[in-house]
Amino acid sequence: MIPPAAAPAFLARAGWGDAAIVPLAGDASFRRYFRVIDDSRRAVLMDAPPPHEDPRPFIAIAEHLLTDGFAAPRILARDLDDGLVLIEDFGDLRVKEHLDARPDEEMAVYARAIDLLADLHRLPAAPVPAYDRAVYQREVGLLTEWYCPAIGLAVDQDAYVAAWDAVLPLVEQSASPIVTVLRDYHAENIMLIDRATSHGLGLLDFQDALAGHPAYDLVSLLQDARRDVPPAVEAAMLAHYKAVATPPADFDAAYAVLGAQRNAKIIGIFTRLWQRDGKPRYLSYLPRMWGLLERDLAHPALAPVADWFAANIPADKRHEALTEFAAA
Repeated sequence: MIPPAAAPAFLARAGWGDAAIVPLAGDASFRRYFRVIDDSRRAVLMDAPPPHEDPRPFIAIAEHLLTDGFAAPRILARDLDDGLVLIEDFGDLRVKEHLDARPDEEMAVYARAIDLLADLHRLPAAPVPAYDRAVYQREVGLLTEWYCPAIGLAVDQDAYVAAWDAVLPLVEQSASPIVTVLRDYHAENIMLIDRATSHGLGLLDFQDALAGHPAYDLVSLLQDARRDVPPAVEAAMLAHYKAVATPPADFDAAYAVLGAQRNAKIIGIFTRLWQRDGKPRYLSYLPRMWGLLERDLAHPALAPVADWFAANIPADKRHEALTEFAAA
């Protein structure tokens, strides 16, 4: 977490030349974040180094969300050549840590996050690419590309693609509107902030937004890869969303399909983060992800995909094998 070489000159041009640069966080990508401190002023420096990262989508979606009245960080300065962006600092109060300390507030905080999504889903989608069949299939393919080889398992790839082709029309042909899908809307990317707008929630990590089904971000929030959300909370929040957003009757099936799709994708991504990128801590999340995936696969709408998993990845290769390749 050493600041990029170009940071001091960038901050000087932005009027923060005397500021201290303090490591803040990294994430699953190449992006890194630093807090910039100048007396009473605070900001966050995003380091999105090219060619691995491009900060322009983050900037575009942030400005779109701000225009629509949501609390995305304001863009204070940018240097696209060096991949540096100075953004508003939302502080340190993430939903995850807050709820770890105050579990009694879980229902109330999640209800606010659901209300924010309902507000977002009433608006036209941002001008972003579609979350279409090609993207869904590419994402679920990460499981067979990374997880299956990691545990030494040969699977029927053609049948895997066909199984997903059989269930994805439940999402694509849904009566739900096409909305802005933030794609990583969960407790580590939502900040509790002191303002009346946007339900007092600040949004982070939305640069990969696409236009798609409204159930996807509910899955991100309620089937959180990094935090246990009790099934009772998930059920209550789904009921709350239905009460405030009145989705069509096919919503539950789409939620299950997108839950399975996202969880299969994340199993592949977390395996890749361990194997390719040297980040073994992500292996600790895999038992949770398999549990969530298996729960989604139990929905009748997922029968073709559930049958493929039963035939290709038996239970002992989903759970017991984890400790074997984690220690490798």
